[in-house]
Amino acid sequence: MVVALQYCNVTVNDVDEAIAFYRDGLGLETQNDVASGGFRWVTLGSEAQPGLGIVLSDPHAGRSQADGDALQELLTKGVLPMLVFRTDDLDATFERVRTAGGEVLQEPIDQPWGQRDCAFRDPSGNTVRLSEVRSS
Repeated sequence: MVVALQYCNVTVNDVDEAIAFYRDGLGLETQNDVASGGFRWVTLGSEAQPGLGIVLSDPHAGRSQADGDALQELLTKGVLPMLVFRTDDLDATFERVRTAGGEVLQEPIDQPWGQRDCAFRDPSGNTVRLSEVRSS
């Protein structure tokens, strides 16, 4: 039996602004763009991980008003779970994300536990970390 993650949902304030960040900054490709009831769900992915998509939507998409409001409050506070991406060239990816408008939280550094990483906030305030894939 195989079990694999297929989608990761990311709540954002502005889907178009988020597309630019995740596409232009992280190099993800738009795979699907679905509109329904005044909302959009946009899936982005990478050839490096076929079958795994990041789905961008706003807090009220597909949710009750109360649930959307609660999620919007958490998004505004910046306390939604972070995303962690891996890259084989941290410095180049860092510069591309910075150029795409990512708010730098931490420049690339070597962590005491051996990982080299950096951190940004996307345009909606979600924390996005990048870690470098290192050869053994």
